[in-house]
Amino acid sequence: MHNPAMHNSAMHGLAPIEPRPFLGYGLGLRPCYFDDLLKGEAAVDWLELLSENYMVPGGKPLHVLDAMAERYPLVLHGVSMSIGGTEPLDLAYLARLKTLAERARPRWISDHLCFTGAGGNNLHDLYPLPYTEEALRHVVARVRQVQDFLGRRILLENVSSYLSYRQSSMSEWQFLSAIAEEADCLLLLDINNVFVSAVNHGFKPEDFLHGLPPERVWQFHLAGHSEADGFLVDTHDQPVRAEVWDLYQTALRHFGAVSTMIERDDNFPEFAELAEELQTARRLGEAVLSREAA
Repeated sequence: MHNPAMHNSAMHGLAPIEPRPFLGYGLGLRPCYFDDLLKGEAAVDWLELLSENYMVPGGKPLHVLDAMAERYPLVLHGVSMSIGGTEPLDLAYLARLKTLAERARPRWISDHLCFTGAGGNNLHDLYPLPYTEEALRHVVARVRQVQDFLGRRILLENVSSYLSYRQSSMSEWQFLSAIAEEADCLLLLDINNVFVSAVNHGFKPEDFLHGLPPERVWQFHLAGHSEADGFLVDTHDQPVRAEVWDLYQTALRHFGAVSTMIERDDNFPEFAELAEELQTARRLGEAVLSREAA
């Protein structure tokens, strides 16, 4: 079985984990909100950028990037690393990501614990992995390779899932925790994905939260979901549901102050409506954290 103690940061060139920074409450940067955000919207503390949108040699995307970097702390969030894939890591992609990071100076870089293609084909989705010892060893080696290349830790996000593998020998949170400890990486906890997967697979979402190492959880995602064919689907096109707000408060009580953002990818509301939803996250966060401090 895996032994996290065998793989500390000194063995692969990373400094000890620093105290978790708290950026506050942010949004994912989307084109329809460029103008509002360039005004320096007071309700937004930081921004998450989709890495692939800015891996370009020039033009408007980089102009927007530079303008946002003057106003907000930034983080980068990718969808194409395919850290769980079986094909060799795309070193050209990683080189472009490293170049982007040198320009954007993000507080951190994240991607998803999944695979995104097979047989040389990009399937344009985030596919879950079997939770096995073999998959664990495979992902740990690839995360270390990425972190060595970038010269920094990355954050891995839990994806929503709609199937399970008969081969799995551990829970998703055990798998995610073991990867974080053995690869010495950090975690992006998508609260909505936890809820979606919990309903779809019949586990308690609180078990997921309590099964993760708190010091490695550096970011929260909040988002909305839809229902289809008896499943919950992580669509990012609806407001955050009441059950997810409740789980967010449970996560705050367990993990403490974690940088939190609203993730919206479709069916975009007016900026004022999204900003008010972010203010709900702020109000809940400040209330829970003040009670915990007391």
